[in-house]
Amino acid sequence: MVVKKQKTAGCYMLIFFHLLLGSGALAGGGLLIISPDGSMFSMPLEILRNTPFNSFLIPGIILLTCLGILPLVTAVFLASEKPFKILGKLSLYKEAHGAWNSSLYIGFILIVWITVQMYLIKEVVFLHIFYILLGLLIQLITLLPSVKNHYSDYDYRK
Repeated sequence: MVVKKQKTAGCYMLIFFHLLLGSGALAGGGLLIISPDGSMFSMPLEILRNTPFNSFLIPGIILLTCLGILPLVTAVFLASEKPFKILGKLSLYKEAHGAWNSSLYIGFILIVWITVQMYLIKEVVFLHIFYILLGLLIQLITLLPSVKNHYSDYDYRK
């Protein structure tokens, strides 16, 4: 008989932060795709002058997929604890659940995304700091021993 581990407060916080990140990025990325000239956010295209982009379309697609859809899918798999086989195969930590690994990756993706954004647009605003801290918080919570223990010892052959 397999005993199911009880989720810790850290597990619930991690799920919440992925839902927060994913829903915001889904909305933001969607609006950038719908309005690649930045008008829905009152962002002038001039912001992109030092970037490889001439509109917000590609950044919107990246935002929507990598920081919108992926965190939402990760939250679902963290909550349900069903095997996340695709990411389980790409995992650095093979003994851990694929969604746990995905959570760690998302923290890195968010930090890199915001750092590159600040570098390219040559500006730092409050939201940059907020999202850098959110990325660090996601990584910190993911690496908490209680959270790591909860999502460890998964059998991907199920």
